[in-house]
Amino acid sequence: MAPIDPQRFIHLVDHLLAQGEVSWIELKHNNSDAEMIGVRLSAISNAARVAGEQTGFILWGVKDGDRGVVGTTFAPESQTVGNQVLSFWLAQRLSPSIAFQFHTIEHGDGRVVLLEVPAATTAPVSFSGIPYIRIGSATPKLIDYPERYQALLAALSPFSWEHGIAVQYVTSEDVLTLLDYPQYFRLTKQPLPDNRSGILERMEADQLIAPDVGGRWNVTNLGALLFANDLNQFSPALARKGVRFVAYNGTNKASNVTNRRDGVRGYAAGFEGLISFINGLLPKNEHIGQALRVEHPLFPELAIRELVANALIHQDMTVTGAGPQIEMFSDRIEITNPGSPLVKPERMIDLPPRSRNETIASLMRRMGLCEEQGSGLDKVVAQAELFQLPAPLFKASEGALQAVLYGPRRFAQMTPDERVRACYQHAVLKFLSGERMKNASLCDRFGIARQNAAQASQVINLALQQGFIKAADEAHPRAGYIPFWA
Repeated sequence: MAPIDPQRFIHLVDHLLAQGEVSWIELKHNNSDAEMIGVRLSAISNAARVAGEQTGFILWGVKDGDRGVVGTTFAPESQTVGNQVLSFWLAQRLSPSIAFQFHTIEHGDGRVVLLEVPAATTAPVSFSGIPYIRIGSATPKLIDYPERYQALLAALSPFSWEHGIAVQYVTSEDVLTLLDYPQYFRLTKQPLPDNRSGILERMEADQLIAPDVGGRWNVTNLGALLFANDLNQFSPALARKGVRFVAYNGTNKASNVTNRRDGVRGYAAGFEGLISFINGLLPKNEHIGQALRVEHPLFPELAIRELVANALIHQDMTVTGAGPQIEMFSDRIEITNPGSPLVKPERMIDLPPRSRNETIASLMRRMGLCEEQGSGLDKVVAQAELFQLPAPLFKASEGALQAVLYGPRRFAQMTPDERVRACYQHAVLKFLSGERMKNASLCDRFGIARQNAAQASQVINLALQQGFIKAADEAHPRAGYIPFWA
């Protein structure tokens, strides 16, 4: 996006001056004491979060009494503390770090300096180790007011990356250019309004956009990530959240790359196209029926759809410089998303998912782009069983979660670990459906002939030894087996 129009800051100053006495705005004339600014940064950041605001502000060049613009001599870009630039000195003393910004504005009534203070997100913001809060015109230590401290903690809990701002101060025309609004209405099964205000009203209701000053709009991270026509029109950090796809002609990354695609569309706007693109590249196996040769994809399409949706929804959006990645090899697909999982990989099949991005998850479920909560990975495992594939692998590594879907392989070609993993997942699916795994059902899962049932028994014994399953009833061995956690 182009730099923000300077007119936005003039509109913003006028908007702030019209707010009256609020805890997240402070007015100054020329007072530029560094300690004072640091304390106010902490206090206003915390107060803004309690008030439900994304940003707090300090304005210089304004009379505190009649709130009139009179101009200021304060010049933050040239002020130093000791031998350090003011902004750097302040940043060193704030914890957690916040991306505050000074702006110098040539207002019609005089020169104004505006300090934008992001609201606290993960913890109370401290200055020199002490968190502060605003109460009226006072700036006391937060610890002295436990009820305010509790209110801040409560306000921090629901904050999410999705509600942050991707781009500010854009016109309604810009909103309709940046976002694929026809796709939004199609996916949410709403009739497309016949006027612009109706379109914007519905998009605001779903938190894709939010009003800014001067009759302009902000596009939220939620709106941009789901419905961007081109993520490159937003910040580089957001653009890097696009889905990357790489296909190799062998079984490792040293193989030749046969196809590469860096996604630029929002997740919802481009989801069907992405899945169709992947399915079009899937290797095919030829099966001979009674009369015709029929081609089936090497990997179940439903499983791929669920794993891709899962990666989009459950990634850690605060991990910069990384987004979901899909790598297709000749014998498997690896789907990786940034962020350590909130649920242990071995419990992902049975436990309800815990998402960092519940607004994204909820909207994608509503649009039918992923399964209802808690059933997506069940279907992935069930598809692997249906096609007698090796068990999918879910593993956490180096701040990321990776799901691996394997192509067809006979029981004899599976490793002992793969057999045990398939046995455990089979026991989980049986348990969730009110049944118990038995030797016969595991034979069916692996495609083992009943006269070779001893092979399934060996897998069950190994899974018992490794603690993945247990006997449903120790006194009755024929009662079957259940997962270790049941």
